[in-house]
Amino acid sequence: MSLERKKLGDALDLFNGKKPELAEDGEFVVFGSNGTIGRSGKFNHPSSVILGRVGAYCGAVKFSSEPFWASDNTIVTRPKGDQDLKYWYYRLQTIPLRGYAGGAAQPLITHSIIKPIETDVHKEKLEQERISGVLSAFDDLIANNRRRIELLEEAALLLYREWFVRLRFPGCEHVEIVNGVPSGWSQTTIGEHCPLVYGKALKADAREPGEVDVYGSSGVVGTHNKALVHGSAIVVGRKGNVGSIYWARRKFWPIDTVYYIAPKNCDYFTYYALQHVQFINTDVAVPGLNRDFAHSRKMTIPPEHLLEGFHAQIEPIQRQIGVLERQASELAKARDLLLPRLMDGRVEV
Repeated sequence: MSLERKKLGDALDLFNGKKPELAEDGEFVVFGSNGTIGRSGKFNHPSSVILGRVGAYCGAVKFSSEPFWASDNTIVTRPKGDQDLKYWYYRLQTIPLRGYAGGAAQPLITHSIIKPIETDVHKEKLEQERISGVLSAFDDLIANNRRRIELLEEAALLLYREWFVRLRFPGCEHVEIVNGVPSGWSQTTIGEHCPLVYGKALKADAREPGEVDVYGSSGVVGTHNKALVHGSAIVVGRKGNVGSIYWARRKFWPIDTVYYIAPKNCDYFTYYALQHVQFINTDVAVPGLNRDFAHSRKMTIPPEHLLEGFHAQIEPIQRQIGVLERQASELAKARDLLLPRLMDGRVEV
């Protein structure tokens, strides 16, 4: 094993992204500062590493194995000479790029900021390939778990729609339907059935890493060592991703960009029902969901025997999803523990 100190500008070529031409059915993924933001019929880069250039995700590191479109909120990079691209995807994750950011209003990194940064690099491409191969194996297992989770979630959602949207529930042929509502079902509102509770602000620099997930409107955004909500519950996006719905499986901290529903008012029927509610942005400046408006949205509740039958089928699916999520989390922890040790030579492959 041999390492050498290099400036990033000597090891990498850097390119600016461009404003995308979005197309819903486009062949190519469009990358923004924190991952995919849509699709396009065109691409402007081959397989590359993508860096968040500006804003909340300044310095975020993503990878695309296929041609893609890089938006103007990104910087694209590929290694110079005979080096391994995937190695550099992992190498850049060990460099705190955001810590070098300039910009007055919001964090910003530029070519001139990135190029002088120095880091230790494995000289031989074969070494680089061995390291990226080990780390990619973890990522492949995590990706496989996520695909399985998506399939299970799709199966659960299809069952909900079959029973409660298409109204083809067990015994439906014997139930009279009046104005689209089966006899014996009750109508209520979100405010009456599962009132929304405001999350509480917890800035990134105030979080102490721990076993408690921190939820924002885009899902889990970090961890903390204290919980605001103790138990499984539903999280609803309030600012940003308006109306996004998440099931938090364990105690968690919902920040002020979300609402949550008290655990005593949560069940899987409610979780899937909320995914079919039309939540409309009620804030002109920043996308937002007004709680009074959300509480006024109507819900139709089936009788208890149908709820019990639905949960009896959904709970085994959700248990399997929970197992896969825990496995993916443990794999990610192992990968993140190994990453710096491979890069600085403490662990050789």
